[in-house]
Amino acid sequence: MSSLLYRVKRAMRVDHALALPDADTSDDYRRKLQRETDIYKDVVNINVLPDIFHYWSHRYLKPMLDEYEITSFEQFFARSLLESAERVSADNPVFISVGVGNCETEVAVARLMVQAGLKDFTIECLDINPHMLARGKALAEKEGVAEHLAFVEGDFNRWAPQKTYAGAMANQSLHHVLNLEGLFDGLRKALPADGYLVMHDMIGRNGHMRWPEAYESVSAFWSELPLAYRYNRLLKRQEKVYVNWDCSNEGFEGIRAQDIVPLLLERFHPRLFIGFANVIDPFIDRAFGHNFDANAEWDRSFIDRIHQFDEEAFQSGRLSPTHMVAIMSGASCSNPRFSRGIGPATCIRSA
Repeated sequence: MSSLLYRVKRAMRVDHALALPDADTSDDYRRKLQRETDIYKDVVNINVLPDIFHYWSHRYLKPMLDEYEITSFEQFFARSLLESAERVSADNPVFISVGVGNCETEVAVARLMVQAGLKDFTIECLDINPHMLARGKALAEKEGVAEHLAFVEGDFNRWAPQKTYAGAMANQSLHHVLNLEGLFDGLRKALPADGYLVMHDMIGRNGHMRWPEAYESVSAFWSELPLAYRYNRLLKRQEKVYVNWDCSNEGFEGIRAQDIVPLLLERFHPRLFIGFANVIDPFIDRAFGHNFDANAEWDRSFIDRIHQFDEEAFQSGRLSPTHMVAIMSGASCSNPRFSRGIGPATCIRSA
């Protein structure tokens, strides 16, 4: 492998992003930015999901991932980034992870890379929230991978690359990005043509709302639920009728989710795409999923029916997935792999 254009030597530092492009300085942007920082300031575990989600994911999502030998998302990112480094002939590779939060995934990825035999590498962890970066730094030290992580405090809406990377990853962060064009342009510039952009994210309607055709179906299933199952645990309210809530009202949650795939396809070529879930989302998420009993026959059967409905609707074209696991690169791929024949282009829905 040849050397990268740039190598990070001062691991375990917190850098402030350098010269950045002009940014949106409106009051609304600043308000959302502060709200985003405050929301996650004290959130130590952002990955707590209901038991019913794990029932669904083990029974239905796991086989989709197994087909591509993905045993966990951490393993998926580690394996893909290692392959990317080999493809671009990067010695002492530097990777970037966009929107890292508490860095649990990045720490696990670094550990897996070390176990795979990669000794000299760095994952730059970019996030605007200093509280979460501090937790990530502490976790990296605890897990013995401190020398492989560098922490960059910066706004990914204003980020501009200062070097070439051997690969990039984004784990559940793109749906928080307002300036997707700027971020994707930066990643395209920072990655060699054969380098991978590896992602796991949400790609449904902005604000994680349901499109009209999906809302109709959610409402139909909603009407079958006992009243106790319709209590919103996050917003602390009863929803007799399902409320098509726009999560982007306060912060950046789902701010431009529906634009992620079309903007990616303008700049990158798909190599792997696994699209999944739609109507099932509100029934297994944090707001309502905790109302279900994953050990109860009726609850499991209800979730089974909705999943089957989603899958049939994907094949007919009536619905499209709201989540993706994907690998893209600047270079075209003659034989991209699409789970169940569902490619990224089929996930683009005109507003």
